[in-house]
Amino acid sequence: MKLYLVHHGEARSKEEDPDRNLTEKGLEDVRRVVAYASRHMEIRPAQIIHSGKTRAKQTADVWAENLKPSRGIIAMEYLNPMDNPAVWAERVSDAGDDLMLVGHLPHIKRMTSLLLCGNPDNAIVNFQNGGIVCLSREENGNWAVCWFILPSMVS
Repeated sequence: MKLYLVHHGEARSKEEDPDRNLTEKGLEDVRRVVAYASRHMEIRPAQIIHSGKTRAKQTADVWAENLKPSRGIIAMEYLNPMDNPAVWAERVSDAGDDLMLVGHLPHIKRMTSLLLCGNPDNAIVNFQNGGIVCLSREENGNWAVCWFILPSMVS
C-alpha cells in the first residue's frame, strides 16, 4: 500500500484572506509538482482525502483533476494542523488501497514521523508547501519512504 502525504500549497495570510485561499505562487507550485509527479512517478491513489480547509481542498482539487482517483475526493476530519496524528496513522494501517492525504503542518509532519519511527516528535521529513512524500507499507506493517518531491526541485 502506498500513502501519499501532501502539504497544501502556499496560502494567503489570515489577515489578507480569512478563508486562506492559495496564492498564485502556491497554486503554481502545486501544479508543477503534480505535472512532474504524474509524468515520472506511478501515482494511483484510490481516493484523495483532505482536511476541508480551503487551502487543502484547492490543493487536493489540482491533484484530483490530474489523477482522477476511482473513489474521488473527500473532506474528512482529524487532518487539521493540531490534530492527533495517531488517528490517521491507525486508519491507514488497515487500508488496502493507495491513499493520498492533503493536509497541514505540523499534522502531516508528525504523522510521517509516527509512521516511520513510532514517535511523532522525531522530525523525519521536512515538508514544504506543495510538497509530497510517498510512503509504502511493507508486508511486516512497517513504513518506508519511497520518494518525495518539493516544488523547489521541479521547474
